[in-house]
Amino acid sequence: MIAIIDYNMGNLASVQNAFAKLGKDTVVESDPTKFKEYDKLILPGVGAFGDAMTHLQERNMVEAIKEFAQSGKPMLGICLGMQLLFESSQEFGSHKGLGLIEGEVIHFDSSKFSEPLKIPHMGWNRMFTKEHKLFENLDDEHYLYFVHTYHVVCKNEEDIIGETYYGYKFTSAVAHNNIMGIQPHPEKSHDNGLKILENFINL
Repeated sequence: MIAIIDYNMGNLASVQNAFAKLGKDTVVESDPTKFKEYDKLILPGVGAFGDAMTHLQERNMVEAIKEFAQSGKPMLGICLGMQLLFESSQEFGSHKGLGLIEGEVIHFDSSKFSEPLKIPHMGWNRMFTKEHKLFENLDDEHYLYFVHTYHVVCKNEEDIIGETYYGYKFTSAVAHNNIMGIQPHPEKSHDNGLKILENFINL
């Protein structure tokens, strides 16, 4: 069974509906003591990093998520949920993350853009992927739907499994052992997004 973590920072219904389209029932779970009972966890997220960490801490979810990560069972962070997997974020100050993947979250640096581009990065863009079970039966470049102003910077290149170009190349998918994350929204990315979720189901 797959649980979608409910910490009041994401559109849970759209994620749950995407799994339903694949014929997979999920549970929206707000009780951290039950996380360990599930086979897989989804950490969604929309909003600010600092607020999200506060919500997780107030609900006693931080240690429960870390314990699940140590179990070796698959976990997937989506959008802000992916960013929370990292050690820290520069969004509206400096904030400590879950620390499950080494690296930090930074604002898009528009000074590096070769042409004027809008921030946040919003809309369809290509993800160029490395070989990974999360992307089985997908082309090594495919379009997905993005909405974000900050992006992750991995300390270890081997944790990077997907990259996207917006003004410059940035990391858009990560994997460290059983911990995975994708910056775009698979639940808003039609067939390509559903295929990623299906691959996660089959891990």
